[in-house]
Amino acid sequence: MTAIALWQVTLYLLVLLLCVVPLGAYMAKVYQGQPCLLDSINTPLERMIYRLCGIQSQEMDWKQYLRALLFFNIIGLFAVYAVSRLQYFLPLNPEEFSAITPTIAFNTAASFVSNTNWQAYAGENALSYFTQMSALTVQNFLSAATGMAVLVALIRGLSRSETTSLGNFWVDMTRGVLYILLPLAFIFSLILISQGVIQNLKPYEKFTPIVNNATEQIMPMGPVASQVAIKQLGTNGGGFFNSNSAHPFENPNPMTNFLEMLAILLIPAALCYMFGVMINDKRQGWALLAAMLCLFIPLVLGTIAFENTAHPELTQLNIDQSSGNMEGKETRIGTTLSALWAVATTATSNGSVNAMHDSFTPLGGLVLLGLMQIGEVVFGGVGSGLYGMVLMVIMTVFIAGLMVGRTPEYLGKKIEPYEMKMASFAILIMPIFVLLFTAIAAVTPSALSALGNPGSHGLSEILYAFTSMLNNNGSAFAGLNSSNPFYTVLGGLGILIGRYWIMIPILAIAGSLARKKTIPQTAGTLPTHNAFFVILLLCVIIIIAALTFFPVLGLGPIVEYLMLWGFHGH
Repeated sequence: MTAIALWQVTLYLLVLLLCVVPLGAYMAKVYQGQPCLLDSINTPLERMIYRLCGIQSQEMDWKQYLRALLFFNIIGLFAVYAVSRLQYFLPLNPEEFSAITPTIAFNTAASFVSNTNWQAYAGENALSYFTQMSALTVQNFLSAATGMAVLVALIRGLSRSETTSLGNFWVDMTRGVLYILLPLAFIFSLILISQGVIQNLKPYEKFTPIVNNATEQIMPMGPVASQVAIKQLGTNGGGFFNSNSAHPFENPNPMTNFLEMLAILLIPAALCYMFGVMINDKRQGWALLAAMLCLFIPLVLGTIAFENTAHPELTQLNIDQSSGNMEGKETRIGTTLSALWAVATTATSNGSVNAMHDSFTPLGGLVLLGLMQIGEVVFGGVGSGLYGMVLMVIMTVFIAGLMVGRTPEYLGKKIEPYEMKMASFAILIMPIFVLLFTAIAAVTPSALSALGNPGSHGLSEILYAFTSMLNNNGSAFAGLNSSNPFYTVLGGLGILIGRYWIMIPILAIAGSLARKKTIPQTAGTLPTHNAFFVILLLCVIIIIAALTFFPVLGLGPIVEYLMLWGFHGH
């Protein structure tokens, strides 16, 4: 690994950490209803939204909160499906795109409502501007705000005592969009436009390349910058164009590449500080952020090293590999920044790419799979990553309590059988369905026909697809034909399971904890803010992931790596 690569990673992390405190403190004020920077602009608008929608601001218990959340997301699901199917008759369709198929429309609706943004289509060849804006971009805001609202409800459950109130879903949603996501996306959009990311409603333009005997080609246009801004900030991912952030209209230069990578982790990292502020113990937030960084940094450096390793078969052909594994990567971006982006996007639920993950080395692909398979708790999606990490904390304090024979506690709340049942359900639901769906695909002819590669890499493609969809990530190994009806239908169901079957136990835990008394700390209380606990937490995360996924990883990327270097079983 070169010194330049280390400097690039160091600069990225330094800028990220400098943003954590101011943004985290601001978000805490927003959700606590305290005066903040945008009150003079947003307060009248917020009140108008409440009046027009008939929203009452009284607080809800966890079941009321859940019902409001599910109702809102079901409406969004049907709205995205309807727009996708009716786009030919709707405005802002200069290329006159017809309706996308029912299975792809279902998959797309499930994907964008759930913050997944798995795309079984090429955006510039399938969707109108109206669909991109009114269905997809709108859901990029709403799905991100939903994840943050669930996190805030969980924080209230941890910080309150002897109550059933967790806040109001409609208020949390509205404030998350108006005060956090919209202002950040607006500023980021302007920066991207200034750097060359396109933003227009023009019909696609025809041009003739300046080469001999060139034929006329078509250059896609569209409102790209506004979608790129929120897809990155909201850890939605996906892309306006099929090639995503490898496309120069989405990501034209080193500045946009850096800022778009920064946006992926910006809100998830700042939410850790917000967590500490809202529970009145900032040390707890820093401990969770430290745990995330302890996993993130080694995996970034490892992936960079893997992608700078010469391919043994290309070495035999005397091909220059001084720049590392450049297959599937933009020469203007290179291996280091491609690897950093790939780790950031799979550590979160972002899923956007500036290089093709299918072309990464076997061990590089293994890291990307592993980051998703631990539940995307290394920063994770906005809101969903941190409440996933809190689940791991609950599991850790329970295990620690068993070790010392003491009732486990977290932030003054006893962790009892009900919380453990809900936490176990939420942690296990993803690996169960990932492995089940992968096994079904591995013996289904229609699923196997969608593979671009046989053998161990083909298994990795199937495993990656369902891991991505169940973790609401949205990235893919490009060798898989994701528009295959098997994957659009089963994957769409997996997307909904991976999002909402985890939110339900999270809110149940929040409601249970809110009803409990807060217990004063004693000499026997396990501290959850020090280095020892961070190490213990990391061990639990790694062990749970290894126990669930190591066998199938052994059949996929690990076998592929061994075969690449000449190890063949008999």
